[in-house]
Amino acid sequence: MNRPGQFVQTESLASMHTDKNCNGKSATTSISMSKIIPLFPEHSSRGNESSGHVRDLSGPSGMKQAGPLFQLYIGIDYSGAETPKASLKGLRVYMADHDNPPWEVPPPPSPRKYWTRRGLAQWLAELLAGDSQALVGIDHGFSFPRNYFQTHRIPLDWPSFLDDFQAHWPTDETYVYVNFVLDGSVGNGAARLGSPKWRRLTEKLAGAAKSVFHFDVPGSVAKSTHAGLPWLRYLRSSLGEKVHFWPFDGWGVPPGRSIIAEVYPALWSRGFPREGRTPDQHDAYSIAAWMRQTDLDGRLLDFFSPDLSLREREIGGIEGWILGTR
Repeated sequence: MNRPGQFVQTESLASMHTDKNCNGKSATTSISMSKIIPLFPEHSSRGNESSGHVRDLSGPSGMKQAGPLFQLYIGIDYSGAETPKASLKGLRVYMADHDNPPWEVPPPPSPRKYWTRRGLAQWLAELLAGDSQALVGIDHGFSFPRNYFQTHRIPLDWPSFLDDFQAHWPTDETYVYVNFVLDGSVGNGAARLGSPKWRRLTEKLAGAAKSVFHFDVPGSVAKSTHAGLPWLRYLRSSLGEKVHFWPFDGWGVPPGRSIIAEVYPALWSRGFPREGRTPDQHDAYSIAAWMRQTDLDGRLLDFFSPDLSLREREIGGIEGWILGTR
């Protein structure tokens, strides 16, 4: 029997993968946010959090879960190198289920040895459209600091943010490098820049996590973030209600739906033996292994309800949150 993700539908996936192959530093502003737009309008909408489709986890941490919340656990160590169609050695995927620890998932059969960002997004869209409830952890930023929203007058709404970002940073288009947008050759990135001094609340609490605008330094996720955001938009558009983007769609765990969450593998990678894996492989492995172990131990629900004030939850609902940070 094939494990999930081992390409039972090899032909259609390979065809999708092949046929659709395409792909200054900013000045720090001193503008006060309160002078531009209210940070969190009093009656703002918070996605599906108040609907009957999501279990409200807004209470204190230490909640009990009756059993595993998910059937599959997918860890992705992302890469913002080259173009969406490039075969990237640093883009790695590991999957686990209740019975099996993480195994590496290779890309669908094609001339390319490694995953491409486009191929990965298409594979995820097909996998998550199925019946299995999966938790997907991706190692790049899912949103930007409040300073960015304020400076560029972006609505405090994650789907609007994704649309606006892709319009200025079309890093999902054929042959587009992140650097092409940075240097002005493609798109209009100059109109949507940020300062490396800007950090999200979740990055500050995570410790060593770098700013999503801190390019070309060790441990940086800036390129991965700027390359990956349009593909989150693609998945959201493709999957609709099948997938819950945490915490933007609410801090709860919706029954019967998969969750895609931002992760920071440095929180967990030292807790698992390397066993010959490359750093990129080990990061992806650690993501899947931690999510599986924590769910099977009955502790995962607690991490979806970090011990935050109402104000911090409002901030996290705009800036995003790293799963495991609390």
